[in-house]
Amino acid sequence: MTGLDMRELECLLVLGEELHFGRTAERLYLSQGRVSQLLRSLERRIGARLFERTSRRVRPTPLGERLLAELRPAYEAMQEAVAGARAAARGVEGVLRVGFLSGSAHECVIDAVEAFRRSHPGSDVTLVEIPLSDPFGALRAGEVDAAILLLPIDEPDLVVGPAFSKERQNIALSARHPFARRASVRVEELARCRLLDITGPAPAYWREISAPTVTPDGRPIPRGPAVRTMQEALAVIAADRGGMLFCTPTSHHHARNDIVFVPVEGLPDSSLALVWHRDAETERLRAFTRTIGEL
Repeated sequence: MTGLDMRELECLLVLGEELHFGRTAERLYLSQGRVSQLLRSLERRIGARLFERTSRRVRPTPLGERLLAELRPAYEAMQEAVAGARAAARGVEGVLRVGFLSGSAHECVIDAVEAFRRSHPGSDVTLVEIPLSDPFGALRAGEVDAAILLLPIDEPDLVVGPAFSKERQNIALSARHPFARRASVRVEELARCRLLDITGPAPAYWREISAPTVTPDGRPIPRGPAVRTMQEALAVIAADRGGMLFCTPTSHHHARNDIVFVPVEGLPDSSLALVWHRDAETERLRAFTRTIGEL
């Protein structure tokens, strides 16, 4: 058999599903006469009837049934191959490595990852935890393609995407702290708390997000012990040696019996953003950024 005609095969497969010339024609945007013509042409190539046709019904012959069963997997595989090639040509196919701080990969982020996977077959997202003490290091070292980080961020070599996930801020305190039974605390009352210091390469302005040094009115906030990781911070907080500011989803993520999360009145909501290196932007990254922006 030579001169294989994909249109004939497509007509055969659709007719095998619909068992109706009119519906087959509608799906293929053809006339019923053209559908009949394509089927007759294929039957001539095969050398036998593939469908029995009467005025009341259409059904495949035994040979037609066999051909349909053998063609469907191959046809679906070809469609997947073409879809994969199209995605690769657009530069979307492949794995995107996205860094996150402990607790920041919450429901909104997971929803974005799943939506991206559905919209871009052949693409995937790998979530990689990055250290609290060095939020930008993995980006600059090329260990991740982007990172989900708290705002504000002011780094000349980094691009900050649209803000998302605006959330109330809470102070994490030991269950033994005097404020532990409070429904909320005022921002100026942070001057009566010790906030943990974050050591490492993170710039001072970024460390202020979780551990400000002064209240909005300029009252100094005492410093607690220095920590480098989220797990260190939680252990020190539970021991009643200091506190730290958390957004609400992160508070829920790190819920435990020996730590309470008390809402802070007077602080602006926290926000997240997808951040990437200025020299590392790709179509895959742009597609994921659009997905996050649509949620």
